[in-house]
Amino acid sequence: MVNNYLSKDYWNGLIKVGLSRLFILRVLYVAPLHGYGICRRISEITSGCCAPTESALYPVLHEFEKHGYVSCWKDTVGGRNRKVYALTEKGKRAYHTGLKAWEETAGALITAKEELSSQAETCEA
Repeated sequence: MVNNYLSKDYWNGLIKVGLSRLFILRVLYVAPLHGYGICRRISEITSGCCAPTESALYPVLHEFEKHGYVSCWKDTVGGRNRKVYALTEKGKRAYHTGLKAWEETAGALITAKEELSSQAETCEA
């Protein structure tokens, strides 16, 4: 696969992969949910920009469960068995850590954009 650094879709893809893990933790921080509910809630809070597909979601949930960030149990809803996922205390700490890291990154990006805008204004004058 050739990386196309001039493509907005390329950059959006990279960003979404990283952010989707944080948003999974975020929605589970609020309440336990089953897989489809996690995808739907992330789509709602991000206006669709960072919602993982169910095929991308479950490997992450299994990894989180394996390492103790989420717990899982079976529940029957409308006659259907579903796995429900909830954050553990370790998962809550991971969410706070991830949120701080993304805040730092977002701050650096905003600063870089402001510097670029200032340089562009100077060049135009």
